[in-house]
Amino acid sequence: MKESTLDLFWAKVEKGPGCWEWTASKIQGHGRFGYSGNGYYAHRISYELANGPIADGMQVDHICHNRGCVNPAHLREVTPKQNMENRQGPNPNSKSGVRGVHWNANAKKWQALVTHNRKNIHVGYFVELADAEAAVKAKRNELFTHNNIDR
Repeated sequence: MKESTLDLFWAKVEKGPGCWEWTASKIQGHGRFGYSGNGYYAHRISYELANGPIADGMQVDHICHNRGCVNPAHLREVTPKQNMENRQGPNPNSKSGVRGVHWNANAKKWQALVTHNRKNIHVGYFVELADAEAAVKAKRNELFTHNNIDR
């Protein structure tokens, strides 16, 4: 990337004490930077400027869970599986508000499930939502390597 293009890139970054926020165009929260008729994710550019090329098939994970952050210290190269492990919070349609926990009407209990390697792992049924939440967190900590939110 030419020096003038680098200047344009960094002019779109507001460097805070933690996250460095992308202030220009975003797609689904991710910064988007275009030059020479192409568009690229800003966090990937920032990562590559600091660390070198991203290997084929790898992704860049926001450790901070801020999709608009381009601070290289908050970014890491991961596999797609590892990137999914570091998700934050429940699915938007969750009735329990807890990732991996839903109400099982047949059992009349909270059911705890963890998805690992594309397989649902049944963790158990629980009367109390807090117990189901603790169980899924413990199972994710056992199975996952990149779930910072649970640690």
